[in-house]
Amino acid sequence: MRISQANADDVADLARLLWLDTRNDEPGQLSIDAFAVELAEWWAARQDSHLAFVARLLRPEIVGMAWVALVPRVPRPGATSRLSADIQSVFVKPSQRGRGIGSALVEAASQHATHLGALHVTVRSGRKAVPVYERLGFESSRQLLQRSPDQAASPAPDSNSRTQ
Repeated sequence: MRISQANADDVADLARLLWLDTRNDEPGQLSIDAFAVELAEWWAARQDSHLAFVARLLRPEIVGMAWVALVPRVPRPGATSRLSADIQSVFVKPSQRGRGIGSALVEAASQHATHLGALHVTVRSGRKAVPVYERLGFESSRQLLQRSPDQAASPAPDSNSRTQ
């Protein structure tokens, strides 16, 4: 197995893996080829913040991927280039699962983010994959909270408006 950082030449294969990963969802009316074009445009606009890592076996075919989103953080005195990272869209072809490919991809993406200076690396996981991430050193945190859009509070009143 060979893990490497993906490049623009890998977009079609990445699009196929993303397509496979949403097979239970409604992929919309786009063909895989049309989605590959959209993905290429999306990634070109975000190449500095979203990196993809891919796994290949003996053939050049990509059998797995993991993305890492790099998020600049607000500077602090003495630390003007703070960074966090989020592992996203980890997927391994079903026929290749159970061989450590996903773990190797997550490790590569996490280590790269840390090398770039990320202070935190997070991942959102389905229940089945939680033990895998825990084996890789990820821990649940009571300080990392999230709110779904349907639970969002009503917007705060505009400070310039007055209630009567």
